[in-house]
Amino acid sequence: MVKVPKQVDHAARRGEIAEALTRLTATRGLEGVSLRHVAAEAGMSMGLVQHYFKTKDEMLLFAVQRRSEVYEARIKAQVEAGELPSTPKAILRAIMIEILPIDERSRGNWLMGVAFFIRAVSDPSFAAVYAEGVPELFELFAMLIRQGQEAGDVDKSADPMHESAMLWALADSQGTNVVLKHRTPDEVVSTVDYYLDRLFGSAPAG
Repeated sequence: MVKVPKQVDHAARRGEIAEALTRLTATRGLEGVSLRHVAAEAGMSMGLVQHYFKTKDEMLLFAVQRRSEVYEARIKAQVEAGELPSTPKAILRAIMIEILPIDERSRGNWLMGVAFFIRAVSDPSFAAVYAEGVPELFELFAMLIRQGQEAGDVDKSADPMHESAMLWALADSQGTNVVLKHRTPDEVVSTVDYYLDRLFGSAPAG
């Protein structure tokens, strides 16, 4: 009998490495993580990890780019399972919850985002990715706010892009507060709800 070689899912392996990096970043910080640490965390050999990523920067770039895809998939799954209403307000809230470092997984993602930003200050390749990603998020926020306006839940006078910038500023500032333990996860989620309740309850009656 001819033995059929096992098919390797390279995308899945790259994803496993990115998840290992995220977990380690949450506990050690990116500067305290080496490729050897990631290999051990992922249960892979150093050579296998280096087959996919030559440097830690390559790994970081992939992990951050993959993050938005994971966010989207998680939110889509919640909607399809009926766990999340498919309303603009509910989806905006879900995105904010994904961004905020309120548990171990999201803390690692948030810290990777900080490390990515620091790299982007001096590395044009990182800066280019950052310049693409943030405007895309702003436009997604703005689209959901426009949908709220069309449904009569958000005041027509609200500027969707300004509101998007304020939502991003809220996530950024509150993320810092959670990581530094100035506020609790419950407190920052309450602040997000407070803002969204005001935004989506501002349309005049009638």
